[in-house]
Amino acid sequence: MARRGKKKGRPVSGWIVLDKPVDMGSTEAVSKVKWLFKAEKAGHAGTLDPLASGMLPIALGEATKTVPYVMDGAKIYRFTVGWGEERNTDDLEGVATKNSDKRPSEAELKALLPRYTGVIMQVPPKFSAVKIGGERAYDLARGGEEVDLPPREIEIGRLDLVSLPDASHAVFEIECGKGTYVRSIARDMGRDLGCYGHVSELRRVEVEPFTPDDLVTIEELEAAAPSEGGPDSTPSFAALDALLVDTVAALDCLPQVKIGDDAASRIRSGNPVILRGRDAPVEAAEACVTAHGRLVAIGAIEAGMFKPKRVFSV
Repeated sequence: MARRGKKKGRPVSGWIVLDKPVDMGSTEAVSKVKWLFKAEKAGHAGTLDPLASGMLPIALGEATKTVPYVMDGAKIYRFTVGWGEERNTDDLEGVATKNSDKRPSEAELKALLPRYTGVIMQVPPKFSAVKIGGERAYDLARGGEEVDLPPREIEIGRLDLVSLPDASHAVFEIECGKGTYVRSIARDMGRDLGCYGHVSELRRVEVEPFTPDDLVTIEELEAAAPSEGGPDSTPSFAALDALLVDTVAALDCLPQVKIGDDAASRIRSGNPVILRGRDAPVEAAEACVTAHGRLVAIGAIEAGMFKPKRVFSV
């Protein structure tokens, strides 16, 4: 029987809400943060293209168990569309495939926006991470294969025209749900307007439940990281760990119930407990319990009893 290897890294848990710079991939950003924290494990809640900047929530340790809840949260993007040119990647990275001398007016743009709100169907970009027969669409497209992606249902809460820097560019802000491609929005608006378009600048402003106040930069993380000491020195991660957002913050979408130490111990052992307190919910398909502000478990509440489904060690 093979022996399990010892886990490498610190058992640190929480969220880093990274302000990802342009030209850094999401995987690269996760690796950088994991290395700085010397964390056992890490993952992110929603890929950002290298040409995009902004909020990239990165989960460390036990917080990786809450990634799906952040993935399902609403997102806000600020983006600029360049008119007159459609590109095969729908952004600046690709090559031009269609051109037009036409430029849309402010009135035309505002009249178009209602078509892009609510539940709509959207075809993802050919250069995207959508899988076709087990292969990523961007791998097939880069290999020269014809990529035909079916439309998918997405939900857009709002799409606002922010400014018109010049005749060839328009700045928008969009609040949307999981699976929305902003590049496809730019492409489709350009086609509807008869002038073609692509994303020339993209920034993710917010990922629910995090806010811009939670953002930290790579430079801030590097400045807070412990310096390399001698072989016998013990590095202090206090300054770096102070930048973490607590794991429970990712679960603002769930009912949260405070419990005592005895109940927390029982739940961590996998046992159900009866919830006490006047405000404790009687029924909930999904809820979480905390002790001293720390997340203990996610589970269901049935007839006033909390039944754990996912337990957290810290």
